[in-house]
Amino acid sequence: MSLYAQYAALLDEVLDALVEDGELPAGLERRNVTVEPPRDPAHGDLATNAAMVLAKAAGTNPRALAELIKPKLEAIPTITAVEVAGPGFINIRLTADALRDELRIILAKGDAYGLSTIGNNERVNVEYVSANPTGPLHMGHCRGAVVGDSLARLLEAAGFRVTKEYYVNDAGAQVDTLARSVHLRYREALGEDIGDIPDGMYPGDYLVPVGELLAAEYANRYAAAPEDEWLEPFRERAIAAMLDLIRHDLGLLGIHHDLFSSEAELQRTGAVETGLKVLRDKGLVYEGALERPKSLDAHDEWEPVELTLFRSTRFGDDQDRPMKKSDGSWTYFGSDAAYHFQKARAADHLVNIWGADHAGTVKRVQAAVTALSDGRVDLDVKLVQMVRLFRYGEPIKMSKRSGDFITLAEVVEEVGKDVVRFIMLTKRTDSMLDFDFSKVVEASKDNPVFYVQYAHARIGSLKRKSGDAGVDLSSKADLSLLDGEELALVRFAAQYPRVVESAAIAHEPHRLAFYLHDLAAEFHSLWNQGNDDPGRRFLVENNPQLSRARLELALGIGQVIRSGLGLMGVTATEEMR
Repeated sequence: MSLYAQYAALLDEVLDALVEDGELPAGLERRNVTVEPPRDPAHGDLATNAAMVLAKAAGTNPRALAELIKPKLEAIPTITAVEVAGPGFINIRLTADALRDELRIILAKGDAYGLSTIGNNERVNVEYVSANPTGPLHMGHCRGAVVGDSLARLLEAAGFRVTKEYYVNDAGAQVDTLARSVHLRYREALGEDIGDIPDGMYPGDYLVPVGELLAAEYANRYAAAPEDEWLEPFRERAIAAMLDLIRHDLGLLGIHHDLFSSEAELQRTGAVETGLKVLRDKGLVYEGALERPKSLDAHDEWEPVELTLFRSTRFGDDQDRPMKKSDGSWTYFGSDAAYHFQKARAADHLVNIWGADHAGTVKRVQAAVTALSDGRVDLDVKLVQMVRLFRYGEPIKMSKRSGDFITLAEVVEEVGKDVVRFIMLTKRTDSMLDFDFSKVVEASKDNPVFYVQYAHARIGSLKRKSGDAGVDLSSKADLSLLDGEELALVRFAAQYPRVVESAAIAHEPHRLAFYLHDLAAEFHSLWNQGNDDPGRRFLVENNPQLSRARLELALGIGQVIRSGLGLMGVTATEEMR
């Protein structure tokens, strides 16, 4: 149980006592009562909104209710002071021993510190990346990959059962174009001069090895054959090769999906028809025509076409959406609805990590999930903005390997997995992210990757140097030697379990990166005091007892940083080289 959960439980007991005393009516809804850090640390260690939330339903005013709560909180032995502030907020100060106990808990639990059961073992499907299988992943895919994978780790840490899924869009015209592009490389591998790659084809060098493999397998069997003879086998081989490439590139980031689901397979098995029938049986599908597009001028020609439409307006969408085209083929939405129906049958919650260019499809897919699951399953879509690449402030775009973009693999090869993963989480997903190759490897406090890793490396150096300072690591640390500033660092570290829970529930893994940066800043600030005052150093000459206590503090902070980085998929650095 986290520090905040512990005192939330004690607060609950206080409210129960007020009910027993007749000071509060029974049955008040307490769901929105919180115990959290005060906005200003100078106000105390904890704050609660209990009086603000419950006063109206209790028939009193918040400040009066806060004054009833105050003495009962003051009676708790680990609380040293309670203050009613403003209109009825309650600020709480803990005893120094309460914070020292929390440090002992951090050290005793180790990697388990911060793990939660708040997810109650509910099933969450997280779909991320899902790039078309037509080439290597680029940095736009990279950001979604890191966000999705880090979120999956957070959800597991918060007690959810997570399935990590990749949806393979292998049923559209783009994979036929891929097959034709591979056929060109196949002919090239047989010795034919294919000239420049035609417009509309995939020009990247990554298709050369695929063509060579097909040339070795088929010789010239399909060199001059009509397209209908080779399109299907070339498409299957090309998709398989691209998925192998995608899996390899994701592996460079330490990302591995549990499932790769095929759109083509979905259509072949009749799952799309099944989804359509379910919606039709619910009266949510009809044959009709869309309204005239508002973008057309009065003189523009337009003729209504009868389509199979889903009543998505019943679920908040701005218009009904076609599931089938006029030629009887499925729309993207038709396949997407069936795919989400398939996922929803094995999950309690769905999370999709999509590029920002998919913003227009969010409402219709959410409507389909609600309709197909009868509201049992919710879908949250996180839209990820673009990544802009720079080198020394100058934008860069081109890559010989891909033909028109910098690949994920090229970036990881240059700066490393840990740098890429950390930087991808340094902004909210709805904000554009700038990635400057020169800045992300700087040994500077302005580089968040270095700043957090340096904190962990400094802590590692303390442990290595402790023997020279006469510190006996096998001895028990006297934590009563830690003073107010040092305990303030413990207080900040104690927020970690709460950050894990809130980031998981909000589906916002960037919160973890923000928190670790702030924790590192607090640690560096305390460390830097020793630059001017040797008595403030973590290892103090001729004072092994104090050094042992401060080393224990540092090891606790190191544990939190290491655990947090682990949830981000980043390896904590022991030494800076």
